[in-house]
Amino acid sequence: MSEKILGVLGGMGPAASAEFLKILAEKYPAEKDQDHPVVYMISDPKIPDRGSAIEGNGEDPSPYLINDLEKLIGWGAELLAVPCNTAHYFIDRFRDRIGVPIVHIIEATVEASMKKSPKGAWMISTMGTARSGLYQKAAADRGYRLMIPPEDVRKEIQKAIVFVKSGKMEDAARAIERVAAKLWEIEDLPIVTACTELPLAYDASDLPKDKNISSLDALADACIKALTE
Repeated sequence: MSEKILGVLGGMGPAASAEFLKILAEKYPAEKDQDHPVVYMISDPKIPDRGSAIEGNGEDPSPYLINDLEKLIGWGAELLAVPCNTAHYFIDRFRDRIGVPIVHIIEATVEASMKKSPKGAWMISTMGTARSGLYQKAAADRGYRLMIPPEDVRKEIQKAIVFVKSGKMEDAARAIERVAAKLWEIEDLPIVTACTELPLAYDASDLPKDKNISSLDALADACIKALTE
């Protein structure tokens, strides 16, 4: 049983945030309601698009992220989690000034990938995350081999993300199946779903479940570890 309060900043997108809370509840070592941690959540879909901002085509989401995280801290959160990979491009700029630990989804996912597939993995994500180099740096820092899809496959990945955000799960599933087929023609490695919409698309597909390394699962596992240690 954890006495720490977890603050979750979600809404990027809403379905992924809801799935994160579901995974957290399912995985948490609890036998009754009272064993679960207290979780405060802000679901703020009005935060400007992170990928567009990285590419210089949109408003900087940093003030929104800081404001929402500070709200969670003001409510009493002692640990923070943000189930959006791309948002961490901005979070990394002010992470040390927040004053409350943030469970870093990218670090957690790379470490989960290293355990599951020591020889390496594919990484699929938003265009913004891929171009930011966040995952590539985390992998390089740990001496891990992370494969980045070619440009034409990235466009198909982006389609899958958009389908999830618009609730078109069947279309998302078919898109991610096309992505996996192209990647596995190049090299048969597990796929890191490094955008929090992509685990939902993968789960809706007919792809083998054991070849998905979910950033949502990795974040939930890392939160549980931080809450229970």
